[in-house]
Amino acid sequence: MAQSSLLNAPHDAFIRRHIGINAQSLPTMLQAVGAATLDQLIEETIPEGIRMGNEMELPAPLTEQELLAELARIGDKNALYRNYIGAGYYGTLLPGVIQRNILENPGWYTQYTPYQAEIAQGRLEALLNFQTMVCDLTGMEIANASLLDESTAAAEAMLMLHAQRKEANRNKIFVSHKCFPQTQAVLATRAEPLGIEIVTGRVEDFTCDASFFACVFQYPDGYGKVRDYAPICAKAKEAGIATAVIADLMALVLLPSPGSWGADVVVGSAQRFGVPMGYGGPHAAFFATREAYKRHIPGRLIGVSMDAEGRTAYRMALQTREQHIRREKATSNICTAQVLLAIIASMYAVYHGPDGLRAIARRIHRRARVLDASLRALGFVPLNDSFFDTLVIESDQESLDKVRVIAETKGINLNFLVKGQVGISVDETTSLTDLAQVVSVFAAITNGLQADVMVLDQALDAQGSSDHPSVFTERTDVILEHPVFHRYHSEHELLRYIKRLESKDLSLCHSMIALGSCTMKLNASAEMIPITWPSFGLIHPFAPVSQTLGYQQIFQELTQYLRQVTGFAEISLQPNSGAQGEYTGLMVIRAYHRSRGDHHRNIALIPSSAHGTNPASAVMAGMQVVVVACDEQGNVDMADLSAKAERHSANLSCLMVTYPSTHGVFEGHIREICEVIHRHGGQVYMDGANMNAQVGLTSPALIGADVCHLNLHKTF
Repeated sequence: MAQSSLLNAPHDAFIRRHIGINAQSLPTMLQAVGAATLDQLIEETIPEGIRMGNEMELPAPLTEQELLAELARIGDKNALYRNYIGAGYYGTLLPGVIQRNILENPGWYTQYTPYQAEIAQGRLEALLNFQTMVCDLTGMEIANASLLDESTAAAEAMLMLHAQRKEANRNKIFVSHKCFPQTQAVLATRAEPLGIEIVTGRVEDFTCDASFFACVFQYPDGYGKVRDYAPICAKAKEAGIATAVIADLMALVLLPSPGSWGADVVVGSAQRFGVPMGYGGPHAAFFATREAYKRHIPGRLIGVSMDAEGRTAYRMALQTREQHIRREKATSNICTAQVLLAIIASMYAVYHGPDGLRAIARRIHRRARVLDASLRALGFVPLNDSFFDTLVIESDQESLDKVRVIAETKGINLNFLVKGQVGISVDETTSLTDLAQVVSVFAAITNGLQADVMVLDQALDAQGSSDHPSVFTERTDVILEHPVFHRYHSEHELLRYIKRLESKDLSLCHSMIALGSCTMKLNASAEMIPITWPSFGLIHPFAPVSQTLGYQQIFQELTQYLRQVTGFAEISLQPNSGAQGEYTGLMVIRAYHRSRGDHHRNIALIPSSAHGTNPASAVMAGMQVVVVACDEQGNVDMADLSAKAERHSANLSCLMVTYPSTHGVFEGHIREICEVIHRHGGQVYMDGANMNAQVGLTSPALIGADVCHLNLHKTF
């Protein structure tokens, strides 16, 4: 059945184009594994008791052309408003040379992240550029090669500082109430299972007492204020309290760096460096810190070495920190992060260079100053005198309700904060014409007052202030001194540089990359094309749901399809990596036990063959890892599993099991494995890293699992 379905598909069917198996290659492959047909291979590989009996109830397949037409129709349901919401997500301009030659180039996106330095020298150099850029802008001594997003990067900073605290009784962390709400929410989620107490409040009220191990500030803060944190940072340091700063990378082009005033960790998002908002991602986060923490940093670190012939070579450094080696003792469960997006951000900095970045940042700030002057002319006084790109206006709620309605009619999104406050953030894409539209919204609720944006912009020149800041002190240190940020400012120069790096990498343009399910995949061109469409790329994650009906349709349909694929009752689309999926699933299991009053269930059984993220994720979820032995073939040792499930029966939380296993086998006793765990009150978490081998043949529900994650990029 499977063989005939594959070979008898129409000539233009996506499955034939994508998989590439034909009547000549299939027999050769089957002969190599000792099977006469594809159906025989499936029968001999997958235990009979867990095979699907029926076809999944999915819609008929589309051709590539039909798919693109359907996605265009779906994208048209998203409303393209001008966004001034900010809150960590901003409009940006992706240079065409980077879009065409990296984002849309299979020589860069098919291998996506480096696993083996020898075949990733181009990507490693681009990531070293990213690290250099981040170190320079943050004023820190060392930076990693990207994390998943700003909020989880802040959580990683919290966890690192907690793990490295000098006194065990320091269990509190102060979080400024002016940090972005999404970051506060993630910090709260990550802190709870580890017993970390979060104290949220005004920076002015932070007492720096000896019960705190760290404090977290936003820079500029969530209301746009550029605050001098040097005094509070010095006070914290005297009290033995570390300082973590969540910083805007574009603002750091002009603002004094956190490193200059004593911060210990600086995190944030590189989204503003050429990566579209995309309704919230993906975007590369950054993590920079002091040399003293280098062995505790989460994620990848790229270092410079020398090959056997004495030539410069790049490598992944200090890997003994990472989960694939240290497992439950790792600094983090983070594995590969957002490398493609980090490379785009690094090339944005290479292309513009320090002078270009300063010009962009000053233009953004100038737009904010023109907006400030315009609003003041209308009688509105922004809350902050010191700002980079964001203003917050206070007014009576009735007036702001009118502003909301008028803005809606003009296709404008503003950031309505607490009652009586509205925020306005400008960005690289904001023109004077755009500002005039925003100002007209506020002018409409005044008694005939007007503000001419063009005149007020010219007035800045008349004042002799040009584009230079007047509301904060500009940094005076030199940034981006490395020659790479000074050589490639024309399109042809950057194009050649990109191609030189690409030629040093092995991608699916050259061959299959047989390093496991993480690399044995292909993002088809038809799947990649829509990500650059404005209808998907220009949507702000905090836009009203009514403006995102296309995205909502995709979410609903994907959820429905994944229910069919997994056999499970509900799906969460929130985790943005396999490691995050593991953590989410374990937190669901933890919540299940707690809902039943079983707060004591905290033992996670994990086979010795499991991927290192499994034990690292379990520890992050507040669990204690107990390793289950495997036999000589790498399969779960049933006797050891049964003994340890019995021994820890009262406190058993879950088993984490990969299926098919890490060594690629559908273990025949998987249902028995799950039954042992259930018999002792535990839940089964299935790692879906190899789910591409299950789809349509079996499912997590059929094997007896309770929760799983899917890596969508390699499952489909």
